[in-house]
Amino acid sequence: MMMTAWCNAGHVFVYILCVRTLSGYFTGQQHTFSLNSKWTLTNSNASLSFPAEVPGCVHSALLKQGYIQDPYFRFNDVSYRWIALDNWTYTITFSVPPELRSKQRVVLVFEGVDTVASIFLNGVIVGKTDNMFRQYDFPVRELLKDGENELQVSLLSPVLYASERSKAHSAYRVPPDCPPDVQRGECHVNFIRKEQSSFSWDWGPAFPTMGLWKGVHLEAYDILQLIQLSSVPFYNSTLSQWSLQVELLVEAVEATNGQVTLSIPELTSEQIFQVSFLPGKTKNTCTLHVNTSSQVNLWWPNGHGDQPSYQLTVRGFLEGPYPLRADSKVYFRTVELVQEPIVGSPGLSFYFRINGKPVFLKGSNWIPAHSFQDLVTPAVLRNLLQSAVDANMNGLRVWGGGVYEQDLFYSICDEMGIMIWQDFMFACAMYPTEDDFIQTVREEVVQQVRRLKSHPSIIVWSGNNENEAALATDWFDIPVSQRPTYLKDYVTLYVNHIKAVVQEEDQSRPFLVSSPTNGVDSEREGWVATNPYDNHYGDTHFYSYTLDCWDWTTFPRTRFASEYGFQSWPSFSTLLEVSEGEDWSYSSNFTSHRQHHENGNQQMLLQAGLHYHLPNSSNPLKRYTDTLYLTQVMQAQCVKTQTEFYRRSQSEIIEGKGHTMGALYWQLNDIWQAPSWSSIEFGGKWKMLHYFAQDFFSPVLPVGFEDEGSLLIYAVSDLSEDLKLRAVVSVHAWSELEPVCRVESERALVAGGSAAAVFKQPVDALLAGCRSCTRLTCLVVFHLEDDGGGRLGPVNHHFLSSPKEARGIQASNITAKVQEDTTGYTITLQTASVAPFVWLDVGNVPGRFSSNGFLMVSKNRTVGFNPWGPTSVPELSRALTVTSLRDVY
Repeated sequence: MMMTAWCNAGHVFVYILCVRTLSGYFTGQQHTFSLNSKWTLTNSNASLSFPAEVPGCVHSALLKQGYIQDPYFRFNDVSYRWIALDNWTYTITFSVPPELRSKQRVVLVFEGVDTVASIFLNGVIVGKTDNMFRQYDFPVRELLKDGENELQVSLLSPVLYASERSKAHSAYRVPPDCPPDVQRGECHVNFIRKEQSSFSWDWGPAFPTMGLWKGVHLEAYDILQLIQLSSVPFYNSTLSQWSLQVELLVEAVEATNGQVTLSIPELTSEQIFQVSFLPGKTKNTCTLHVNTSSQVNLWWPNGHGDQPSYQLTVRGFLEGPYPLRADSKVYFRTVELVQEPIVGSPGLSFYFRINGKPVFLKGSNWIPAHSFQDLVTPAVLRNLLQSAVDANMNGLRVWGGGVYEQDLFYSICDEMGIMIWQDFMFACAMYPTEDDFIQTVREEVVQQVRRLKSHPSIIVWSGNNENEAALATDWFDIPVSQRPTYLKDYVTLYVNHIKAVVQEEDQSRPFLVSSPTNGVDSEREGWVATNPYDNHYGDTHFYSYTLDCWDWTTFPRTRFASEYGFQSWPSFSTLLEVSEGEDWSYSSNFTSHRQHHENGNQQMLLQAGLHYHLPNSSNPLKRYTDTLYLTQVMQAQCVKTQTEFYRRSQSEIIEGKGHTMGALYWQLNDIWQAPSWSSIEFGGKWKMLHYFAQDFFSPVLPVGFEDEGSLLIYAVSDLSEDLKLRAVVSVHAWSELEPVCRVESERALVAGGSAAAVFKQPVDALLAGCRSCTRLTCLVVFHLEDDGGGRLGPVNHHFLSSPKEARGIQASNITAKVQEDTTGYTITLQTASVAPFVWLDVGNVPGRFSSNGFLMVSKNRTVGFNPWGPTSVPELSRALTVTSLRDVY
């Protein structure tokens, strides 16, 4: 299909971030000259001067040159604070080829500067930067000279800059001034547009970075250049037709006319557009209508279908010998955020519909993968995102206190079917609203939306993390008389500016002002709800460390759980890299220093102590490693209980609450080796929680719980088709491996995308039919079967009492044999008794087990191990340790 049309054009007076979501741009004789090598880095008094890589930062450059040791080692986060309190200058000398200087326009492009800098070329200031999240470009043709040119980037201390900005804001305070003392952080991070967690967070260190964290280059061209190509799909249900809204961001030296052809060959769709590029930067929007006779394969989230892509080709024929060529990967999918009345419940629903299908979001929250972004490699990203998919996740929330992730992150999410809830980078604070702050934020938002909106993985934009809640529930003790000022600032920043810019730039996906929020009900209340945690609306963040996490009645029956979780410590092998012998005690200075959440270490033990005996070995090192293990047991079981509650609540309304359609626990990954809420340790090792997530996010899941003395089992299904399922329940005594008794339910219909009860029986009646079983001596194991007797989903279990009160738990004396076959390595386990929370660890041998942390109720079990590098049977045999709950007391 071929048509001819005009593109809409408009002037865009902003600096644009140039993303390479394309396989390449070409406009005439465009030249790019990289400046990513041979920089020198110098501190303010020139006592330090050394080579530095770009992209990079001051900390990683100092580390590479041997001036500092591992910044994560022991107490170095505090010891190396001097780095962030100094000013630093990057310098490079370079010669440019004559053909580059001969072009009509030469632009110096900084893809990312962290953060506050003055930039000089041959001694002349060409510009300043104040925002880590923006690209800056400066015209420099007239400043370049024959022979050597010198480029200097003079960076100010972000800590001192933020402090000065705060002092200058004298009319009223913009809280919080400083993080809690336990974080050992820096103050006034809300006054600087950089990664908010770089000044510290409750899971991470304070490393207020400085540097050229993304690339630097020169771009030279005649007539015009294509800066950016982006596209978003739309579906017209009336016409049953897809279209692709394509934006060409062009910078022209002079007015130019011509034709642009857009085509998707696989869909036999092509259109020719007449274009007129005016001088300066213009955004030209063209709509390519897809041939209705072509079958469009849709992008689906992980677990719901495939993620097919198509190739968009752009070919331009302009006045003069200046062809324009670009190719881009494009996807087709729709997304809706459904907020509508629910029968039998006050309030509104809150769920995402992808391609017309309601989808329960299963996943976690993403934080920066390293304090120094230049050290986040493609391998690190792919490993973490593959780990999410392998745990049956279909969604992640990119949290608003970190960074807008690099292009590769979103491309991998596109490829893997991981839906992204994308926060803008504002978190847990009020923010200033001076004109210069608002202006740099607007530029930031424009650039990031244009860079990212082509990715189908991004399904929602969110203006900030917890700032509506902070204002509504008065986190910062704001006097009542001053509250209108802060409300006005909130609406000014997030509604009048961020929301307005996003909705102008991208009409293809929903926008939320905050998280948590009551959504449209918060809007009705003037954008700050009286209670933004109302379970009848929107999304909820919920944490409780003192209530019993096994008691599901303590959890909010919310529409969407976008944050919840419990802390644990990483494994000993992970801590070994950054600690010494004197640190290996739960009462050590290191243990206290590494914990950035107030009373976090005590809270873990108190929660664990509700259900487990605390480690009591007379060997101090074993007591320490046992304690690390037990915190992971506690975390895994707590998050399992809460997630299963949310998944089984998706089809019910109880007392006006329910229809939960999302469970994103806090948090997926770690920024360093420390206690946190993560399920994956720094370095990629899975905690017990992540192995549990493989099961509790399974597409089909049996969930067991007690209510008013009865055991109920729900079948949860993400599948599209209806199922007929029965629950098969086995009761085991702690003291023996063979089941004491077995019961089955009648088959029940479980509709696609729902949760339904398939089994209910009073616990007393169940135990009465099982010899001498009591709550203290027995436990329940169960699974689901289909019509043919095949098992669907994982085997699950339900403890009838706390393990510390149970009778008959014996030392399991598990033996393990490591073998290698054509598929990899296997570990065959043999136990003499029922063993809860069986944990396999191979120390610092990188890799992943097929399952871990499991309940062993049979004599033998075989587990696979997938190494991430070379290893051997002897090495794995030497490194392997097997721990179960009874081994720690």
